[in-house]
Amino acid sequence: MVNPTSPTKKPAMTQSSSGGSSGRPPPAVKFSRRTSSGRVVSLSRDDDLDVSGEFAGPNDYINYTVLMPPTPDNQPMDESSSSAADPGTSSDVKREGQGRSYGSSSRFGTETQGPGRRGREEDRGGDGGGKMDRGMSLMRSENKSMLLRSQTGDFDHNRWLFETKGRYGIGNAFWSEEKEDDYDGGMTMADFMDKPWKPLTRKVKVPAAILSPYRLLIVLRLIALFFFLGWRVTNPNEDAMWLWGMSVVCEIWFAISWLLDVLPKFNPINRAADLVALKDKFEQPSPSNAHGRSDLPGVDVFVSTADPEKEPPLVTANTILSIMATDYPVEKLSCYISDDGGAILTFEAMAEAVNFAQVWVPFCRKHNIEPRNPESYFSLKADPTKNKKRLDFVKDRRWIKREYDEFKVRINGLPEAIRRRSDSYNSREERKEKQLAREKNGGVLSEEEPIKVTKATWMADGTHWPGTWLNPAADHTKGDHAGILQVMSKVPESEPVMGHADEKRLDFTGIDIRLPMFAYVSREKRPGYDHNKKAGAMNAMVRASAILSNGPFILNLDCDHYIYNSQAIREGMCFMMDRGGDRICYIQFPQRFEGIDPSDRYANHNTVFFDGNMRALDGLQGPVYVGTGCMFRRYALYGFLPPRANDYKGMFGLKKTPSKAVHVLEDEDSDQQPLTDHPDLNMPRKFGNSTMFTDSIPIAEFQGRPLADHISVKNGRPPGALLVPRSPLDAPTVAEAVAVISCWYEDNTEWGDRIGWIYGSVTEDVVTGYRMHNRGWRSVYCITKRDAFRGSAPINLTDRLHQVLRWATGSVEIFFSKNNALFGTRRLKFLQRVAYLNVGIYPFTSIFLVVYCFLPALSLFSGQFIVQGLDVAFLLYLLIITITLTLISLLEVKWSGIGLEEWWRNEQFWVIGGTSAHLVAVIQGLLKVIAGIEISFKLTSKSAGEDVDDIYADLYVVKWTSLFIMPLTIIIINVVAVVIGFSRTIYSVIPQWSKLFGGLFFSFWVLVHMYPFIKGLLGRRGRVPTIVYVWSGLISITVSLLWISINPPDASTSASGGNVSI
Repeated sequence: MVNPTSPTKKPAMTQSSSGGSSGRPPPAVKFSRRTSSGRVVSLSRDDDLDVSGEFAGPNDYINYTVLMPPTPDNQPMDESSSSAADPGTSSDVKREGQGRSYGSSSRFGTETQGPGRRGREEDRGGDGGGKMDRGMSLMRSENKSMLLRSQTGDFDHNRWLFETKGRYGIGNAFWSEEKEDDYDGGMTMADFMDKPWKPLTRKVKVPAAILSPYRLLIVLRLIALFFFLGWRVTNPNEDAMWLWGMSVVCEIWFAISWLLDVLPKFNPINRAADLVALKDKFEQPSPSNAHGRSDLPGVDVFVSTADPEKEPPLVTANTILSIMATDYPVEKLSCYISDDGGAILTFEAMAEAVNFAQVWVPFCRKHNIEPRNPESYFSLKADPTKNKKRLDFVKDRRWIKREYDEFKVRINGLPEAIRRRSDSYNSREERKEKQLAREKNGGVLSEEEPIKVTKATWMADGTHWPGTWLNPAADHTKGDHAGILQVMSKVPESEPVMGHADEKRLDFTGIDIRLPMFAYVSREKRPGYDHNKKAGAMNAMVRASAILSNGPFILNLDCDHYIYNSQAIREGMCFMMDRGGDRICYIQFPQRFEGIDPSDRYANHNTVFFDGNMRALDGLQGPVYVGTGCMFRRYALYGFLPPRANDYKGMFGLKKTPSKAVHVLEDEDSDQQPLTDHPDLNMPRKFGNSTMFTDSIPIAEFQGRPLADHISVKNGRPPGALLVPRSPLDAPTVAEAVAVISCWYEDNTEWGDRIGWIYGSVTEDVVTGYRMHNRGWRSVYCITKRDAFRGSAPINLTDRLHQVLRWATGSVEIFFSKNNALFGTRRLKFLQRVAYLNVGIYPFTSIFLVVYCFLPALSLFSGQFIVQGLDVAFLLYLLIITITLTLISLLEVKWSGIGLEEWWRNEQFWVIGGTSAHLVAVIQGLLKVIAGIEISFKLTSKSAGEDVDDIYADLYVVKWTSLFIMPLTIIIINVVAVVIGFSRTIYSVIPQWSKLFGGLFFSFWVLVHMYPFIKGLLGRRGRVPTIVYVWSGLISITVSLLWISINPPDASTSASGGNVSI
């Protein structure tokens, strides 16, 4: 019988060398590992463990294998101690030779023995003893465990690790390179270093400590509003029913409007992208990508402009430069600019920008410049040398700054240069015509027939500009010119092209000097065609880019919105390439603005919308498309359905079921088509007559799929599928691209109806995004740590109100069109439907807001109030509603990250815009729907005020507009009403102070919200001249006295109602 050694000593099991039952093999604990194929491989340099042979039995699982750390205090006993412990046993510990300090493992015997094992031991003869002798050779010579103990008697790990050749075993932290440490099975360190699959993005939920009270307060306020409105309806003011009726109707509408606004905010979320994982997955060497070339999909960047006078070419050129210098594979990036005005000034400014990009782009790559807009970079107030390590940075920056200054001078001088050049060529043409006339008339120039030469606009190569001329002529006006497509920067090489040292320029040794492809596009315009404004220009670029580059993703930017974060495209690509990314139609980035006054007087930053509402929509089906800073999936723009979608059934869309495949009818107008079918769920078929374009559609769809590198990735593409270099452009390809931007191409097609940007609305952006969500696609809101894009916004009050007017008018058009969310499909989530419904309804709140702003004045004029009296119930309800609203706002500020001042500015401008632009938008929208009167809007000027030394000069410019009428009327009437209310109360026999205070409270509420509007009318100094105070006081006193004379205060009141009869 074998006995184990004491646990206080070396933990080795001993076995009898001669005793035991017949047929029972010696027990053992062997050290092994299981390979991926299931084979058990010994790590003890013994035979492979055979657990499936003829000796396998029910007790074989008791023979176990353990990997023990070979520390010195875990050594096999020497021969003498082993014999002393049990004379009938011997150690079965395997030790290696003298060259290694400690063995890699120890074997322990067990009491379990099976039949047949003894026979195997006998076959080996005395080999077991030899192995034991060799394994114990080191311990016979010297026991280092005694030498490696400290003075206290404890084991000294430091001495064992650093003064001996200790080993850590196997794993991904350490792997020995010595031959004797190679474990059986052919494993190496590379097997441990294979990185596990990682997602590219993750959701960051709002803490429950913030979100749960936020939701609870919304429910509590909703209940309080229900009881309050019930109390208001059941407690009318008998003395002023007209005042009570108007206030109740307005309050009910405000409650509905608040509910539509707050319901979609129930589930706000944050997102984060992993750029390191993106690089490891798409740009590192792998079996499918031996050279580590980029496997990322292509991106086409669209920039739109229309008028070089209102959108300066220097601003547009800086945007183009920031795009060309962005941190994305050069061969996968293409840039297009749509010049809807066909101006030669924009054309030549873009040519200058491409020329300057040859030095600006490598400079940005060499020194990792941020931002990569030259104007913004050189305007930074921070230290430019911060985090810069190259010794030649200062010299390079000084040189590139001088080059940029010269570039700006050339851009600013283009109008004059174009005019002089055109005059010179026109004079030459006039001389030629005169010479021909003289030759026809025998050398005499007839005065009766004057020479007429068309004043053309000439290009630098001596040819006529095919677009709009400086002096408009036939076929050369903004609405009548040929299509223009000019590839100014060719398709880059597939491999990096390294620069070299140049004495005249910078040292670009080791820097990739390639530029992305850049093309100038101006679609054809002819009289009699509806060109559909910006939406038509964007669709023309979609078709042209599909022919030239066919990037599966499209980034849309305004001409004044540049790339502020060079990694922005990569962050957006993380969401598109992650699992489930094939269901995403677009990535919307928040809009950030520069040049806004520090106080943000007119809420130009709009942070409540971009950081609050949009973040909340991201927790539903996705944010709305806001016109710029958006990365689209080209396949989704073509009107196709997502690969997977869900139907949301039930009253509140709580029943979620996978969508079934949609049956496509052969004839869309057929009488057999079910009335329940939604047109958005039909497949697009009419793309036009370009075979090259239709052939590009499946290619774009395949290249836009995420990488199929995990079992959870559905509808993916194999790794390495996008490593094939792009072919260079040829003449037939460019000719086809010119053909698809012609004005007749969209005839009898579905462009603008189901394909591309949708026509028929001033706010084509919202409608386009709505159509995609209606088909079952989802969108994502990408907020980067460093702002992705930055642009400019109008800080002048007039321009700001006109901008809001255009947005509100588009919303009214959406409400009265088939794009109303009430008619959406079942693929639209319930709260997403509520959000889109609010987009079309919010302008109508202006009607009730204007009425409510007049109610305090009417109350002060009449001496009545909206309630019979300020009793406890009314004040209690008002207190509860106000406190809950304040707490909700504070929590919303907390989870959205906006500031209290920004929230307050938003509230103020909501009243200003609601009483001006929104009201006019409702009127214009009704006129368009009822009378068919078309509404046209002018571009918002991007230029600053006259004072070039003050960047906020435009803030103080007062430009009169009819939108000022209603807010001015509200302000004046409330001011006069306050004076009359004081006069009435003072001259009354029994002053009714409660009604006065009620009216004064609401009047001051209106005036406080109107303060930015009042300040905007005061001009630069921000203070009212003395004469204005004098005249205001005289007019107020005169009007109040006249009112009292015409309608003297009622001197009769009762004890209950506060009126005493005299």
